[in-house]
Amino acid sequence: MKKKVTVIGAGNVGATAAMLVAEKDLADVVLIDVLEGVPAGKALDLTEAAPIEKHDSGITGVTGDYSEAKDSDIVIITAGIPRKPGMSRDDLLSTNMGIMREVTKDVAAVAPNTILIIVSNPLDAMCHVAYETSGFPKNRVIGMAGVLDSARFRAFIAMELNVSVENTHAFVLGGHGDTMVPLPRYSTVAGIPITELLPPDRIEALADRTRNGGAEIVGLLKTGSAYYAPASAAVEMAEAILKDKKKILPCAAFLEGEYGIDGLFIGVPVKLGESGVEEIIEIDLTAEEKEALGHSADAVRGLVEDLKRLR
Repeated sequence: MKKKVTVIGAGNVGATAAMLVAEKDLADVVLIDVLEGVPAGKALDLTEAAPIEKHDSGITGVTGDYSEAKDSDIVIITAGIPRKPGMSRDDLLSTNMGIMREVTKDVAAVAPNTILIIVSNPLDAMCHVAYETSGFPKNRVIGMAGVLDSARFRAFIAMELNVSVENTHAFVLGGHGDTMVPLPRYSTVAGIPITELLPPDRIEALADRTRNGGAEIVGLLKTGSAYYAPASAAVEMAEAILKDKKKILPCAAFLEGEYGIDGLFIGVPVKLGESGVEEIIEIDLTAEEKEALGHSADAVRGLVEDLKRLR
């Protein structure tokens, strides 16, 4: 039986994720949105591209009908208002909390065994809302953060050194925001640590650009936010789960003592397989890196406390 992936939110991120899932022939796709006609129109457009892209994935678009998500293997949640110029991720908290709660409740009712990949911002806080609302075990609620942030770091490293992005590997830990923690010691080009290839000032410049990667794109677009890379990141996670790849990727996972952090969704390296997060990988950190990760965790904890006050 073919796998099914439901994407909640037919905006730029959701529609692009649906396109990538279909074009990779990973699963049949259901696209759900509150806007009348939009998911159906985008689904039809993607279906008409299928003969050209040479895939046989079924693509369905519906408005507000969560019954179509029944028995989904994965649900990618992108629903929420987008980040706009001058708006921090924190500003999104109140509105997107309500949207996430409603969406997760509807999904859990029809797909109680699904795995949730959360994309909506503020990412780490929305993971908490989805986790608490769904009642799912922690391994089945995963935030798309580290894959995107690490991809940005990899892209900037490749640009700086004029090498193929395929040669680059990078880890970015922590919350999905300004306090994220790029780890140069664990970031390599063809296995060579970038600390051996670049001076400290250039490494810090790349790390800083990574921390502000989303804001840089928002500033350029003026009326929107990034969507190609976020969609690609979510689909890489979905592919690892659907194919049971046991792939190690940095994702927002619920920690219970790992890295000295308890009760928070934080970006860390995890092993992704058919049951979702199958293992949290703990790597050795320097005192400075531990301090930075702790600072990032404090920022996430602040958002979670704000959630409690807003209820």
